[in-house]
Amino acid sequence: MPVVVVMGAQWGDEGKGKFVDLLAERAQVVVRSTGGSNAGHTVWAGGRQYKLHQVPSGILYPGTLCVIGHGVVLDPPKLLEEMDRLASQGVDLSNLRISGGAHIVFPFHIRLDEAEEDRKGDRKIGTTRRGIGPAYMDKFARVGIRLVDMLDRDEFLPKLTALVEEKNRILEKVYGLPGFTVEEIAEPYLEYAERLRPYVANTVELVNDAIDAGKNVLFEGAQGHLLDIDFGTYPYVTASHPIAAGAIIGAGVGPTKVSRVVGVVKAYTSRVGEGPFPTELHGEEAHRIREEGHEYGTTTGRPRRIGWLDLVMVRYACRVSGITDLAVPHLDTLAKTGLPTLKVCVGYRMSDGTVTREFPVGLKALSQVEPVYEELPNWEWSAEMSTARQYDELPEGARRYVRLIEDVTGVRVSILGVGSERTQAIYRSAIF
Repeated sequence: MPVVVVMGAQWGDEGKGKFVDLLAERAQVVVRSTGGSNAGHTVWAGGRQYKLHQVPSGILYPGTLCVIGHGVVLDPPKLLEEMDRLASQGVDLSNLRISGGAHIVFPFHIRLDEAEEDRKGDRKIGTTRRGIGPAYMDKFARVGIRLVDMLDRDEFLPKLTALVEEKNRILEKVYGLPGFTVEEIAEPYLEYAERLRPYVANTVELVNDAIDAGKNVLFEGAQGHLLDIDFGTYPYVTASHPIAAGAIIGAGVGPTKVSRVVGVVKAYTSRVGEGPFPTELHGEEAHRIREEGHEYGTTTGRPRRIGWLDLVMVRYACRVSGITDLAVPHLDTLAKTGLPTLKVCVGYRMSDGTVTREFPVGLKALSQVEPVYEELPNWEWSAEMSTARQYDELPEGARRYVRLIEDVTGVRVSILGVGSERTQAIYRSAIF
């Protein structure tokens, strides 16, 4: 069965959008089933940049069915703004389908997110302040409102009234902030519901029918493994499951139907937000990589923290998600920095002096590890590298870098990125 999950194997921002876009050319269905508007994918096609947040990256291929699944928390005004922007760029949205089971992000979720981050001060998590965490909290507290509820005024208004009353008590009494009236939320959100109504479908049936019919189905992960609520650097994580299992849970598909899991690994490491970062760089090295890699958040615009490639982290992601193939973008970025030597973390020296390739569970232990590096010479950038389409056309230094990734993780690097355009990729083995 040609069912493929694409996920981030680091802290997100690995360049998943490029590889989803590449693989979507051979997919009949592309599914986004976790996260919300806090995730952003940037895709370059035909010299044009497309920024996607809630709409699946496969939308750039006419005829490809693009599904937003149960596990997503929808921000309706942001989604409609994104859809309008894509339409203005000539993108056909007629094949977009949205699950009625997706939970809704409301303005009070966003205000609560902002208030809690401000309250924590130096202990803040570093969220995107998009209300994602509070929306998931309501989902698991079983008081959330889903898109299917919003489509029925008689169902929606009583639920919204109860939720507004509860959130206003918290906003006013805990944070000293103004609350909301039911009316100021209800009317615009009922209008959003009407605009979204034509796209709502039973996505569980759609996706499973496509799989049963032997169609190529691609699951587009959001964020990255180390941001997973269970397996990430808790509490500096997102509120959902960016691991491979999360993608299929959020779509309503069984694990036996997945044939390949592609982990996207940036050729260095970056992260947005707070929390420990064993290989983090500061100064000129970080600046060069950040500028050459355009490392600023798609959603927030924040400069990303930069570090050397951490293969202990990637190995951990491979084990938890059963990654079968790795995709590595930004080989060209490292070359363009002109840094003479590159470091790759292949182990952690723990506080007792032992060296391990196991990723620690505790935040304290992770913050105290000393990376064990292998140093490799950088490869010289040339225009030919951007036009390389065969692995053997890459400089020997780049191929040595790839071999080290494979040796430490035990997983084959099947796709390489040598530029931002969708055509600037090297396939070492077919995914579909």
